[in-house]
Amino acid sequence: MRKDKQEAFVLRRRGKSYLEIRKALKIPKGTLSGWFSTVDWSKQIKERLASQAQDQHTTRLIDLNRVRGQHLKKVYEEAREEARVEFNEMKYNPLFIAGLMLYWGEGDKLTKYSTAITNTDPDLIRLYVFFLKNACRIPEEKIRAHVLIYPDLSDEDCRKYWSHESSVNLSQFTKSTIIVGRHKTRRIKYGVCMIGISSTYLKVKMLEWLKLLPKELMNEAYYAKM
Repeated sequence: MRKDKQEAFVLRRRGKSYLEIRKALKIPKGTLSGWFSTVDWSKQIKERLASQAQDQHTTRLIDLNRVRGQHLKKVYEEAREEARVEFNEMKYNPLFIAGLMLYWGEGDKLTKYSTAITNTDPDLIRLYVFFLKNACRIPEEKIRAHVLIYPDLSDEDCRKYWSHESSVNLSQFTKSTIIVGRHKTRRIKYGVCMIGISSTYLKVKMLEWLKLLPKELMNEAYYAKM
């Protein structure tokens, strides 16, 4: 057995991730995957690291506000690297793929911080909230909601409706925005709901996931492993 492979196995048994081993030994990730993908004990380490990564990801979202200046560039590059690792771990998770597709179609692409989507379909809004909580592991209290309503609609009724449909607490709804519809009769009964979180760190990761998504879904090898 080649020396670096022996060293890689030692590091893997210590619970190191592919990324950590790659940085330590300069071994390509594809080579590491070929060595460890069929090893049962390595699969258990992979599952444990995936769970830990999700927990760390949640913590990093909270701590990012303390980072300033030149350190941000490094942190955002770490976010992209983290996104690439997580994408590989979750690319066969239907909730993860569904959530990315929702954001790709309905999400805010212009701001640097918002990962919100806007829609009138309560099922779509509910699914996106479920994606944020369970795939992205966003703490429930960080999710924010906002409603766009017509002047003759009850702000309280609309916010209660969307709170119930989305399972987001009313206290997490910001002040509603009044809009004027162009048509006098074709208007939405409970307004339009916007839901998501403000996190540049998550936004960087989301955009990285969206770069990877179409390439992966159009790759025949993706379906061969399903």
